[in-house]
Amino acid sequence: MLAMFYGFSWLQWNGQQAVLFDLPNRQFHVFNFTFWPQDFILLSWLLIILAFVLFFVTVFAGRLWCGYACPQFVWTWFFIWAERITEGDRNVRMRRDKQPMGAEKFFRKAAKHSLWLIIAAATGIAFVGYFSPIRELIPDLLAFNLGPWETWWIGFFIVATYANAGWLREQVCIYMCPYARFQSVMFDQDTLVISYDEARGENRGKRKKNFDYKAAGMGDCIDCGNCVHVCPVGIDIRDGLQYECVACGACVDACDDIMDRMGYDRGLIRYTTEHALEGGKTHILRPRLVGYFVAMCAMFIAFGYTLYARVPLEVDIIRDRGQLYIEASNGTIENAYMLKLANKSQQDHRYSIEVTGIDGLKMISDSEVNIRSGNFLITRSVYKSNRPTWSALTTTLCSMLKRWTMPISVLMKRIALSDRPIDAKTMLNSTE
Repeated sequence: MLAMFYGFSWLQWNGQQAVLFDLPNRQFHVFNFTFWPQDFILLSWLLIILAFVLFFVTVFAGRLWCGYACPQFVWTWFFIWAERITEGDRNVRMRRDKQPMGAEKFFRKAAKHSLWLIIAAATGIAFVGYFSPIRELIPDLLAFNLGPWETWWIGFFIVATYANAGWLREQVCIYMCPYARFQSVMFDQDTLVISYDEARGENRGKRKKNFDYKAAGMGDCIDCGNCVHVCPVGIDIRDGLQYECVACGACVDACDDIMDRMGYDRGLIRYTTEHALEGGKTHILRPRLVGYFVAMCAMFIAFGYTLYARVPLEVDIIRDRGQLYIEASNGTIENAYMLKLANKSQQDHRYSIEVTGIDGLKMISDSEVNIRSGNFLITRSVYKSNRPTWSALTTTLCSMLKRWTMPISVLMKRIALSDRPIDAKTMLNSTE
C-alpha cells in the first residue's frame, strides 16, 4: 500500500502523469481514462462497490482492513518502526525514558522525530503530487516556488501525519473511527478473528522452560504479558474479542515467539473462528457471505462494462436563442443550433457531423471539427430543410398552435478511427 501511494504519482501514461486529479481543469486522469465532473456518478458507484468489498471481507475475515490496509494504522506501524530503530524496543525505551536527559538520549529522540518529520513530509508531497504534477512539484519545492495552496496542503498533511501516526495512534482507532462501532453486526460464529485459546492456555502462570506444568494443572500461557505489550491499542486479547482489536496480528507473532522459546506448540493466540474454538466446524459458505459476494461481483461486472462502453465525447445541442427560424423565399426553413462538444479522451480527434430525420435536411455549416484532448468546442450549426407537406387538418392544428416540432438526429463519427458513433437527438421547431 505504501509503495502504491508513494509510487503511483510518478508513473507516466501516454506522455502524462498516470494518476492526476487536475482540479483547475476539472479533469481526473486515471491511466487510460479521463473523467470529468459529469462522470462523478461513477465515483459514487465505485465507493458503493468498495463498501460491499469491505462488508464481504469483514464477514469472512474480520477487521483485515484495519490491521493491514487502513492508512491510519499503516502509517502508525511506519512510525513505530522508525521509533524502534532509533530508540530500541519497548522495554529499552521505558528504561531510557526514566533516565535524565543526556547526549545519547537527546540524539536518539532527535533522530526519531527527524524520521517522523521526513515520513510526514514525504506523505504530504506524495498526496499533493496527485493534484499537482509531481515532476513539476518537486523542482518548485526545492526552488521555494510553490503556490499558496500547494504550500498549505503539504504543511497540513505534514502536521496531520505527524500528529496522527506519531502521537494519537490508537486513539484514532478507538475514539474517532466509526468502523469499530458497527463491525460487530457483521461478525458471526464463522468469522475469522484473532482469539486466545482459553481451554489450552488456562490456568496461566509463570514457570521455567523444563517445568512439568501439566502435572501442576497449568495451561500453556506463561503470563508473560508480551501479547499486551505489543498490542498497538493496548488491550489484552486473553479477555476475549474487544471492539478495540484491529486484527493486526502483533499478539499472534509475540505469542508464537514465546511458544517457540518454551518448546510449546504455536497457536495459543491465532486467527480462528468461534466455532473452531468450541470444537465445531467452520462454515465458509454461508448465506450472508454468498449474498455479499454475488452482489459485489454483479456490481463489478456492471461497473466494468460501463467503463468499457463509455464514449469519451460529451455532446450538448442547444437551440440558438438569439435567432428564430428563417423561412426562405424558396420555401425552405433554416434553424440554428449551438453544438457544445467535449473531447473526454487523452488524444486529439477529428469528428464528422451528419444530420438525418427530415427529407431534404442539410447542414450548411462545417461538417467536420477538430477537438483537442480535454478541450471544449462550441460551434454554431445551421440546418436547412424543406417545408414538410402535411394534411389540411395537421396544417390547421399547427397554425392554431403557432408551432410544430419534428425530431432530427445528429450523428457524430470519429474520422480515421473506428469508434462507436454518438447519436445526439434534438428537435427542429418551426411555425406555419
